[in-house]
This record gives sequence, structure tokens and C-alpha cells, in this order.
Amino acid sequence: MIDITLLGTGGGMPMVNRYLSSTLLTYKGRKILIDCGEGTQVAMRKFKTGFKSIDIICISHFHGDHIFGLPGLLSTMGNSDRTEPVTIIGPYGLKKVLSGLLLSLAYLPYDIYIIENPNEPIYIKARKSSLEFGEIDASSGSNSDIIIRSLELDHSSPCLGYSFYVNRMPKFLPEKARLNEVPKEIWKSLQRGEIIEYNGKEYFPDMVLGEERRGIKLSYITDTRPIDSIVDFISDSDLFICEGTYGDNEDLEKAIKNKHMTFEEAAELAYKGRVEELLLTHFSPSIEEPEVFKENAIRIFPNTIIGYDGMKKLLNYK
Repeated sequence: MIDITLLGTGGGMPMVNRYLSSTLLTYKGRKILIDCGEGTQVAMRKFKTGFKSIDIICISHFHGDHIFGLPGLLSTMGNSDRTEPVTIIGPYGLKKVLSGLLLSLAYLPYDIYIIENPNEPIYIKARKSSLEFGEIDASSGSNSDIIIRSLELDHSSPCLGYSFYVNRMPKFLPEKARLNEVPKEIWKSLQRGEIIEYNGKEYFPDMVLGEERRGIKLSYITDTRPIDSIVDFISDSDLFICEGTYGDNEDLEKAIKNKHMTFEEAAELAYKGRVEELLLTHFSPSIEEPEVFKENAIRIFPNTIIGYDGMKKLLNYK
């Protein structure tokens, strides 16, 4: 399962009643943050999510409403006795932007790893104290907990969309283990997907496990025009979090000019991508009540919900 908290649902500038667009994912006690606009750590305190266990920060692009909160958050994490490394993922130019943005941070008690414009999936294994990165190959992917993929979007600056696939291990079959004469001492290790050498013999996970089972897919797309490649990228998502910068199609010309989307355009992507649920966020400061425009989305994709600051969702295996 994976816990999702919308820390903010605004775009452009922070408002009195709306923080900037940012989302926090929690898996087995560890966290992934998507975007970090001004005031993000204040939202974390307000909604009591915690921040010390953030291992990965995914940045969509370098506009201020998505990154200006980063120096403050990283500093606060350091002041809270954080020592484990933090990995920051983002589009081309990430290293250069961070070198300037973090200039004021003379010292951090942890290392920062940077992954710029990843072209291949990133495999992650959840440990007790951190989310660890594996090598990008088939063997590490088969034993990973989360697979992160990215997609280049169409915005006024380099921008990435992200998808997160939470793997589900096949069912453990004790009768299969006995049939294959697997010692009970190594059942748990094989169940976790490990290859074990025991008493001079090698044992493999498929000796105790059943068929593959579907995991959980979450997709996150913001600050872009609705390009065709998004459809395949988000396909069959259990939850599709998407920008809805403009609620009314009367603002379509503005959306095209600023390279954003309307509620209707986001709903069309959700419909074409056959997602389970659409969650709209990243609302323009001009939209005081996004719910007023909900009909523009649900007439195309009925299972649409309007995000709000502090909204929490739990995605479970089916």
C-alpha cells in the first residue's frame, strides 16, 4: 500500500488558503516528495506528515512554485539530525540549478545525490532506514519495491512527469516449497525475492512463489500541454494526479499560451489512458473554488475528484 498526501494544490504563487502544488508519498515508513514550492515544509507541519524520512525528491521543473521551498526543507532536515543521503531527481539542468539554489547551505550533515533526466526506470528497495537505489537492470527490477519512470513533457521549461509502480510479490506457496525440497530456514528470504545459497545448493524465489500479481500504479503529470505520449505513460494507473490549472475551457487560449491544461483536457487524458481515478491539482490563483468547474471534467471522466490541501488517499493492492 502507499499513502498519498496533497501538501498543496496551487500553482503560480502561494495563497492564504492554498499552498503550492506538492505531493508526499509514504511507503513502509519512508517518503518520496514530488515538487517543493515555497511553504512546503509549513504544509508538512500543518498536516503532520513528518519530513525527516524523505529519501527522494522528484522535481518536475525549475519554476519557483515547484522548487523555492527546497533550500529551507533540506536545511530543516539537516537540523533535525538527518544523516541518510537524499536523492533529488529532475530534468536537464538540475545540477546547475541546485548548485545555485543551495548556495546558502554552507553545510548539510547528509549527502545529496542528483539524478538528472533519467532515461531508464529507477528501481528502489525499501529498507528500514531508507529507500535504496538498485542498478537499472532486469534482475534488480524483479526484486524492487518501487519503479520510478519519467516522461519529458511540453512546458515552457524542461519538465518531467513521473509514474510510480509499487510491486507486489507473488503469493508464497508452502506446498510448492515442500515439493521443491526447499529448507524452511530460507523460506522467508526466498519470499522476499532473494536468491539463496544454502548447504552448497542454490535456491531461487520461483521455487516457493506463485504467479505474478499486479501492483499499484500512480502517475503524476503537471505543467504541460496534453501531449500524446502522456496517454501511454499513465495507462492503467490506479490514480492519475494531473494539473488542472484552468477550470473553464474559456481559458483554453491562456492554457495554450502558458503551456498548461484545462479540467477538460486533463479528463480527456484520464479517459484515453484508462485510469481508475483522476485527481486534479495545481489550480490557478484565479480559481477560488475549483469544485465549481468539476462538471467540465466529470462529463468526460466521471471518476474525477478535486484535490485540496491536506487531502489524504490510501492506495491498496487489489
